[in-house]
Amino acid sequence: MLTNSLPRNAASRPAVNGYARRSPQAGALLPINGSSLGRRRESNVREVRSSTNAVTSTLEIAPGDAVKRRTVAWPGMTAEIVQATSREKIECRFRGPVHMLAVCEQGARSDGETFIEGLPRSALRDLKKKLTFVPAGHEYREWQEPRILSRVVYFFFDPGKISVLSATDVADLTPRLYFEDAALWDTALKLTTLIESASVDNQRYLEAVGLVLAHELARLDSGLPPVQAPIRGGLAAWQQRVIATYIEEHLADQIPLATLAQLARLSACYFCRAFKQSFGMPPHRYHTSRRIERAKELLAKPAHSVTEVGSAVGFSDTSSFTTAFRKWTGFTPTAYRRSFE
Repeated sequence: MLTNSLPRNAASRPAVNGYARRSPQAGALLPINGSSLGRRRESNVREVRSSTNAVTSTLEIAPGDAVKRRTVAWPGMTAEIVQATSREKIECRFRGPVHMLAVCEQGARSDGETFIEGLPRSALRDLKKKLTFVPAGHEYREWQEPRILSRVVYFFFDPGKISVLSATDVADLTPRLYFEDAALWDTALKLTTLIESASVDNQRYLEAVGLVLAHELARLDSGLPPVQAPIRGGLAAWQQRVIATYIEEHLADQIPLATLAQLARLSACYFCRAFKQSFGMPPHRYHTSRRIERAKELLAKPAHSVTEVGSAVGFSDTSSFTTAFRKWTGFTPTAYRRSFE
């Protein structure tokens, strides 16, 4: 079903089996970090719709021959799989009337920077398994010198066609740069698998999973926890609740693995495997992720200094807190705080 994109400036293909297949819109990017890429005409930035009311990707990538792009679209959504084919410098830009979710299945850069309007810039190097969300109307720019050939899946949502993401349901979706969310990640990968085997028989199922992905996005801003499906070999629901609650209540403490295993009534060895199955990461990494998320909440409030925030989430000094925060998010605590000023 999916095919490589046509050359730049190629016209959209007709709909096939209910899906619209097309090439990305042509045009150069706005300058990034002194780039010589020229500004393209505004008329090329506008969203273009096919007869199926699908959303056309407005993601720009230069140089175009540095990546392979495969696109499939259906009413209200478009998905585009972008695979890097060389390690030359790549620049990306997006801004449009649709929401964009970027799912980095594989990626690491030796140098680069990412910017989303409303957030500080990030120079995070290891991008594997990171998610990025760009709400409609927000500018997104990125340049990178790949260390490994990246593979990123971009999902575009038309808020006018997907009610859960409409302005009346979610007024101001929050931009998010390089975050992790197990439920969102799993749904995105499931949808990607369906896209790569798209056929007439599973079109309705694909559209249904696309709506689930939209609901997961809306859930991020609603503050509601994800609904976790039972995982074979993972922790039971009561064990997950007990462990997650204990970690939240002891974010500033060093938590021995034996303590968590005892709470779950399991051996330490089995607990580690079961925890990773249920939470998608080892206990120590999950503890760190929750510390950083709490730190983000505190940094948004000017009443606390960076040193106080670091201490509140368990870091002994500002230097170690800054190092951990930057490694996890790609920017310093101070830069993150300035985005709220």
